Amino acid sequence: MERTRGVSCRPTMLRRRWIARHKSSSRQRSRNKATTNSSWCRCDAGTWAGSEELLACCFLSSPSDIREFRARADAGFGYGPVLDMLEARPTAQYAVVSRMIPSLKRELGSLRYEPMNPRWEIAEFEHRPHDWPHARRCIVARRPIEESDPEPTLFVMKHYAYRAWHTNLPLTPAGVWRFYDGRAGMERRIREIREDYTLSKIPTRAFEANALYLEVVRLAYNLVTAFQRTCLPPEWQGLTLSKLRHRLFWVPGELTHPQHRPTLRLVNSPLLAMRGEKILHRVHRLKPLEG
Repeated sequence: MERTRGVSCRPTMLRRRWIARHKSSSRQRSRNKATTNSSWCRCDAGTWAGSEELLACCFLSSPSDIREFRARADAGFGYGPVLDMLEARPTAQYAVVSRMIPSLKRELGSLRYEPMNPRWEIAEFEHRPHDWPHARRCIVARRPIEESDPEPTLFVMKHYAYRAWHTNLPLTPAGVWRFYDGRAGMERRIREIREDYTLSKIPTRAFEANALYLEVVRLAYNLVTAFQRTCLPPEWQGLTLSKLRHRLFWVPGELTHPQHRPTLRLVNSPLLAMRGEKILHRVHRLKPLEG
């Protein structure tokens, strides 16, 4: 489960939430970069506005043969009702960034931390805010702040920077950390969409028009991703759109002027021809979508 912020225009700001489904196969996880469900909300909406509806839509659209549903999400999803929905699905496992609410802050200094690496130490405990029906496992990591550190973006208390997650994953605290940090791969995809799919600027001042524009961008991204997975060789399936254009369409050529007419003569490369034939063969084998 992924979300991005910061897509903005002057009178209207849009926040994008991404849901990524993860099957148990690590190979499938590494290849599946399509965005599956999304929602849009205005800048004055709550930080978790629409999260329940988005999660329900994701559950509804999940193929019936998925054996595991694993979610990793930022603090915008770290609310009781969202976690309740995840736990109501028997096969769902999650690691969600904890909101630094007072009941959590009070626990940070009294936990028994163990070294995880030279900089970070980690602990876990059962956390239950007053409005939760039961306690949930909470993983907390902290590191000392040094004078040479840049301005911290994490929660800071008494010379320590903290990270925390609520989770039901059957992993060690370090395993939960590593699982959640896999979400960093989504940032590369977000950057690719912004740079390669003209998402660096929002086109209008109307919320509905902007939402439609961003849905078209999402459709284009998913179509390119589907083309990569079904029609291109494995070593091309992780390429960004700009690199894909280079591989597919950049062909050596020479501009000539026979009979004083400018003519571009492209290289007749057997390697390029064979590559194109293989791609077309995979395209022709595709079955049309039903329904």
